[in-house]
Formats: sequence, C-alpha cells, structure tokens
Amino acid sequence: MKRLRLPGARPTPPAPVNPGDVLAEAEALHVRLGAREVLTGVDVTARAGEVLALVGPNGAGKSTLLGALAADLPAAEGVVRVHGRPASAWSAHELALRRAVLPQSAALSFPFTVEEVVRMGRAPWAGTAGEDEDDAAVAEAMAATEVTGFAPRPFAALSGGERARVALARVLAQRTRLLLLDEPTAALDLRHQELVLRVCRERAGAGDAVVVVLHDLGLAAAYADRVVILRDGRAVADGPPAGIFTDRLLSDVYRQPVEVFPHPRTGAVLVAPVRGS
Repeated sequence: MKRLRLPGARPTPPAPVNPGDVLAEAEALHVRLGAREVLTGVDVTARAGEVLALVGPNGAGKSTLLGALAADLPAAEGVVRVHGRPASAWSAHELALRRAVLPQSAALSFPFTVEEVVRMGRAPWAGTAGEDEDDAAVAEAMAATEVTGFAPRPFAALSGGERARVALARVLAQRTRLLLLDEPTAALDLRHQELVLRVCRERAGAGDAVVVVLHDLGLAAAYADRVVILRDGRAVADGPPAGIFTDRLLSDVYRQPVEVFPHPRTGAVLVAPVRGS
C-alpha cells in the first residue's frame, strides 16, 4: 500500500517523555457549543504512565472535554496544553505525532480493508525516521486488538464491535504518547471490553498517558489510576476510584441510588445500582 503523507513542512519530532510528565491539561477551561456553555471552569491533567477515566451521566461534558484535550474543540476561556504547549501552538501534523484520538464512531465511505484502515494511523510518520516502524506498528496494533484475522476484509463488512476494535488498532498504530479514547467499549461484548481496558493499562505501563471516556463505572474502578467525575459541565471530583467513588456522590451525580462496596475476595471497588427486590 502506498504510504499516506500529510501535507506541509516536516514537523518537529516529539521529545522524550518521562513518567509523570503532564501530556495534556486543561486549566479553567470553558467550552461553548453554539450558545450553550458545555464546560465551565474545568481543570484536569493527564500524566504519562496513568489511565485517566472521564465519567458522568449523559450530557455531562465528557466527550467535549476529550475533544478539547485533543485540540479538536476550541476553548472559549482558559487554556488547553498538549505536551506542555498551548494546543493552538501546534500544527495539525505536530499534534498527530503527539496525540491519537478515537472518536465515538468510525465511518468510512470507501472500500478500505481492515489493514489499510489501521495503516492510516501511520500517516503522521511519513517522511520521518518513524516510518521505518510502519509494518511493525500495524502488526502489533492489530494483534493487541485481536483483528489480525480480519486484515484483508472490507472495513464496511465488519460488525459494530469489530469496527470499534479496528478503529482502536488505528489509534495504537499511530504510536503517540497521549491516547484520547471516547467510549472505546460502547459496542463491545464483555470479553472485548476487558481486552480494551487491559490494552489501556498496558499502554500506561509503557509510559503513555491514556484518557478514556467510560460509562461503565465498574470498568473505571477496575482499570483507571484516576477518575474525573463530570456533572453539568463541571468536574465535581478528581482522584483514585477508591477515594472518590462513594455511594453518596455517585447516587447524587447519576440521580440513581448506587452502592459501592469491596469485592468479597480481592477487596477491589465494585459499583452497582440499587434495585428493588
């Protein structure tokens, strides 16, 4: 397959990343979509070596915050920094070498194969020393998401869950140190939900910063190092799941009685709705 190349001058390559480095941050962030203020005064940081989960009810601003951290949505007030610089200071090509984004849905109008879709993640590296890693990066990403067997199949012929895993493989193949994933488990069965979150943990263990929007509080409790809880466009809590997941807070945020309790064998945090008998 012919290498994809992004237009423009050759970008500055990413600098090395150390554990604990802040790779994305929002400070006093306000985002407006039309006349509506969707985020109000949000502060958040994503550090190398951790999984940060964004949780909250529908309409809380999770995807908007992820889009702002990706520099895909502009700040009305406040600032967003990516790799220590204001997001607006990076060109699109330079951003693509530093952060990879998985949107909620993936749709393609042309009959690309699965391997071609995953290889699109390598486009930012064309013309750099990193393009020598293209084949290895694609193969590794497809193996991690268990889509290697789909390589020659048309992307459009896959199920929703299979497409979601291929889209994640494209993001992994991009090999950036900041991963921004919007509901990557939404279309997946139980096995593949666990697979995706294990991949997130592995990437954090390798030194990446992973920001993931989740609706499943159990997955957030099990896999995230830190959680930001959003409600009505504001961050109402930020910390380790074991510290901020409480019956009272979650019940209040979700307007649904919730029980938080330890797993009887491991002691891990479990979250469940309170249901009538």
